[in-house]
Amino acid sequence: MRIRTAASALALLLATSLSAAAADAVYAPYDPAPAPLAPAANDYGDADFVFELGVSGVVSPEYLGSDEYQINPSPIISVEYLNLPGIGSFGGKDGLGLSIGPSFDYIGDRDTSDYPELDGLDDLDATYELGIKAGYEWQHAEVYGAVRYAFGGADGFVGDVGANLIARPTERLVLKAGPTASFASSDYMDSYFGVSARESAASGFDLGAYDPDGGFKSVGVAATARYEIFTDWFINADAKYDRLVGDAKDSPIVKAGDENQYFFGLGISKRFSLDLW
Repeated sequence: MRIRTAASALALLLATSLSAAAADAVYAPYDPAPAPLAPAANDYGDADFVFELGVSGVVSPEYLGSDEYQINPSPIISVEYLNLPGIGSFGGKDGLGLSIGPSFDYIGDRDTSDYPELDGLDDLDATYELGIKAGYEWQHAEVYGAVRYAFGGADGFVGDVGANLIARPTERLVLKAGPTASFASSDYMDSYFGVSARESAASGFDLGAYDPDGGFKSVGVAATARYEIFTDWFINADAKYDRLVGDAKDSPIVKAGDENQYFFGLGISKRFSLDLW
């Protein structure tokens, strides 16, 4: 499946948001006085630990720099509020403020026999990324950043930063959109974008030898829509466009594929609240 523009993903995101907003105004039939919908559960009460778990289906490039796409499951994990006695709290009772939590990512293996344009390159095992993310959210804006250590197919550090404007059309619907950028260490960049002299020769010199440095990997824009279908249950839709830049963009691997990378996700999640202390 080839995706050349972000229009389809963003259109799906917009349609999801509008449908969710419309559903907010529909009442059960034959009820002349329907009860109002419960507001979004932002007041955590006596809870000390509030987190969210879920699963999403994600459309993403088959490998970094590819112009072909695949669909894979992806976990939804976030920490909204944590109170540590004697230390302080992260996140606010209204869902705003500072938040700190884990950051995960997974990149599937790259079997070059599946891609004629990568003939001659070594196969690359799956990469696992584990780290920390932090952000600060106001009523109508937020900033965030994350850094992760990668191991498996690629080693090194990778991370991302971004900012969003936030719209809250209803108590249940939150829309976010804004710029984003990612960066990676030289080891990580070499794993996904480098070509050794041996690999170049094995490709018949169709792919020139290339040794990328670390630095910014991509810049782009991301949008999300989040709708609370029931108290503490959410539908999450995400669309993102990344443009590979710098040494990533100049890689022969990317030149054989596409520097424009598109992502779309749709999933469901549930918020949990625990009274720990």
